[in-house]
Amino acid sequence: MLVRRAVIGIPTIIAVSFAIFAVAAASPFDPLTGYLGSRYQNATAAQREAMAAAYQTDQPWVKAWWQWCVDLVHGDLGWSSTQSQPVGTVLIERMPFTFGVALISLVLAALISIGLGAVIGMRRGGRLDRTCSTLAAFLAATPPFVVSLVLVIVFAVGLGWLPTSGARAPGHDYTAAGLLVHGILPTAALTLAMIPWLLLTMRAAVVEAASSDAVLAARARGVDGPTLLRGHIAPMSALPTLALIGTRLPELLAGAAVVEAVFGWPGLAQALVDSAVALDFPLLAALAVGSAALVLIGSVLSDAIAVWLDPRIEMVA
Repeated sequence: MLVRRAVIGIPTIIAVSFAIFAVAAASPFDPLTGYLGSRYQNATAAQREAMAAAYQTDQPWVKAWWQWCVDLVHGDLGWSSTQSQPVGTVLIERMPFTFGVALISLVLAALISIGLGAVIGMRRGGRLDRTCSTLAAFLAATPPFVVSLVLVIVFAVGLGWLPTSGARAPGHDYTAAGLLVHGILPTAALTLAMIPWLLLTMRAAVVEAASSDAVLAARARGVDGPTLLRGHIAPMSALPTLALIGTRLPELLAGAAVVEAVFGWPGLAQALVDSAVALDFPLLAALAVGSAALVLIGSVLSDAIAVWLDPRIEMVA
C-alpha cells in the first residue's frame, strides 16, 4: 500500500505543476509584471517584447512548463524577482524557519490532543469533557489570524513578555536564544489552530473504542481503567488521529501562511504570500508544487505510522 501511494504521488505532483502553468496561462496578468514590477507600466511595447524574450515569458505555456521541469531536474528553479536571488536559495534559507515552527507545532498539537482526548473520552459527559469540547469547537471556528492577534495583544503588547514580530532583534544576527523567544508566539498560534480537530477526533475515537466488544470483554474480566486505556483503547484510538494529521497538512500550510504573515516570521509561507501578491511566478510555482509534494509525503508518512502501529492495515490493503 505504501509503495503504491508513493508511486502514485509522482504523477500527481507532475499533474499539479502542469495545472499551475495552465492556470497561470489563463490568468489575465502578464507574467512579465513580476519581473519588472513598477517599471512595467513605463516600459514601451518594444521594451516589453525584449524583456519577455529575455525572461522567456513569451513562450507557449506548455513549452514553458516542460522547460521548467527540465530545469528542475538540473536543480534550477529560476530567479525570484521578489527576493532578488535564485529560487533554490530562497527555499534553502527559509525552509528551516517554516519546518521548525510547523514541526514543533505539529508534535505539540498531537501530544496535547492525544493525551487530553484520551482523558475526556474516558470521562465522556463530565465537566472536563464539556469544557474542552466547547473550547475546541470555539478554536476550530476562530481564524488563525485572530488567534495570532490575540496572542500578540496579550503577551507582546499587554504583558510585554515576548516580541511582536520577526525572528531576531533589530540589528542583531540570528541566535538560538533569539529564535526560541521570537518563535514562541508563532508556534503557540499554529499549535492552537491544529489542536481542535485532532482533539475532537481523538475523543470520538476513544468513546468508540471504549464501547467496542474487545474493551467490554476486557472490562468484564476485571481489567482496570488505566490498563484498558494503555493496552486497548489508546492504540485503537491513535490510528484515526494519526491518519488525520496527513489529511490536515493543507490546513497546516494555510495556517502557517497566516501566522507567518502576522508575526513577520521569515518562512516559506510568507514567501508564498509575497510571491502571489507580486506575481513572482518562479517562486510561486516552486512553493505550490513543493506544498503539494509535502502533503503527499505527509499522507504516506501517516499511513506508514498507522501500519507500524497496526500491521493488519497493510495486510488488508
